[in-house]
Parts: sequence; C-alpha cells; structure tokens
Amino acid sequence: MKMYKLTAFSPSGEKLLDETFEAADDVKAKLHAEQLLKEKNLNDTTHRCTSSTGKLLLFHA
Repeated sequence: MKMYKLTAFSPSGEKLLDETFEAADDVKAKLHAEQLLKEKNLNDTTHRCTSSTGKLLLFHA
C-alpha cells in the first residue's frame, strides 16, 4: 500500500482538510480522494491529492 495526501483550501488559503491515507494504487487513491471531498462537501474548493513520491493525482483550483 502506498501513502497519499489530500488537502483542501478555502479561498483565503486556510486548510480545510489535511488527510493522509493509504491505497493500493494511484487510481484507487484518486477515487478515494474524490469520495472524501464529496462526503465533506469540499469538491468545489481548491484541493490536491499527491502520492508519497510527489505525483499529482488530483487538482482543482
């Protein structure tokens, strides 16, 4: 399992979400991140999901 980090920000730059999670691969990590954002109603905020190697999997500005 690989480690991934999901962060979401308010328009002022305040962190609204800062969560680390594990997933089997990048595709599953992206799906998990999208689900978390949807559950927390943050899918329209600025957010990003990165792998432990620095790969950007998901980004919205």
